[in-house]
Parts: sequence; C-alpha cells; structure tokens
Amino acid sequence: MRTFQECMLEYNQQMRKGAIPQAYQGLMAFLLSLRNRFKQEHPELAAPGTFYQGVMDMSYFPLQSETLKGLGLKIAVVYLHEAGRFEAWLAAGNKQIQEHYWQLFTEQPQQNYRLVPSIKGYDSILESVLVEMPDFSDLGALGDQVISGTLAFARDVEVLLVERCA
Repeated sequence: MRTFQECMLEYNQQMRKGAIPQAYQGLMAFLLSLRNRFKQEHPELAAPGTFYQGVMDMSYFPLQSETLKGLGLKIAVVYLHEAGRFEAWLAAGNKQIQEHYWQLFTEQPQQNYRLVPSIKGYDSILESVLVEMPDFSDLGALGDQVISGTLAFARDVEVLLVERCA
C-alpha cells in the first residue's frame, strides 16, 4: 500500500497533466444539466435538495415524486466515479425508512433490480445500472439514455411499492 505522501505526489502529477480537472469539471456540468433537464422536462419528479459532487467516489442528485415524498423515499441519479457508470437508486430520507423498505423488498424479492445486501454501508435500497459504459462524445444522447432509464426505474419502483404496501 502506498503512503499518503506517494499518493499526493501522484495526485499532483496527474492534476498538472490537466485531464482530471477537465474531466471532473465536464462531468459536474453534465450532471447539473441533467438535473436541470429533469426540472424542466419532468416536473412530476421534483429535484429536492442539492446536487452532491462527492469526494470522487460518487456524485448524485435526488428526484422525488409526490408518492415517493409521502413515503420518505427518493430516486438518486448517481455517477460512480471508479466504476465509470450511471445508476439509479431507490434511497430513503433516513436509516429507519431505509431499513423498513429494505426489509419489505427482502421479504418479497423482485427480479428486475439489485437489492443491496444490507443497509449497513449502503445509501440505497434498490439499484439499477442505467449506463454501464457512458459515451461522453454525444452528451445529448447520453442525457436521453440516463433520463429514460431513470424514468423507467421510477415508474417500476412506484408500482413495486404500491404492490407491496397494498
């Protein structure tokens, strides 16, 4: 394992090359533009709270329909930096709500989305890969892909919740 000093030397060297700051700034701008597109094109999914830039692990923004809001749940549109992919997560407002719905999905498994193995160490309940290997050369098409996948995930999650809570 490398020392912190060795890591900082590598970090500084990579930053001086310029690709990392440029990529990070472009990614943040893209995520903010996605959030704005949801606000403009899909007002049924409010974008509460703020955009979370993260610490180069994940960056995300939340979306919430009235149904999800009433249950203390939200959809997170997530970019996982190391994996280099976009995901949609069903997340909760707090750990108690997360545990409640995680238990519900554990007792009645569903096949379409990944249920996290435990709430310990996870911020989500259900997860869906939206774009495994994003092509950033066409941001419009990539945005469309993330948005359509997120909308499908949100619809499916609401149906699952209605079925399980009825």
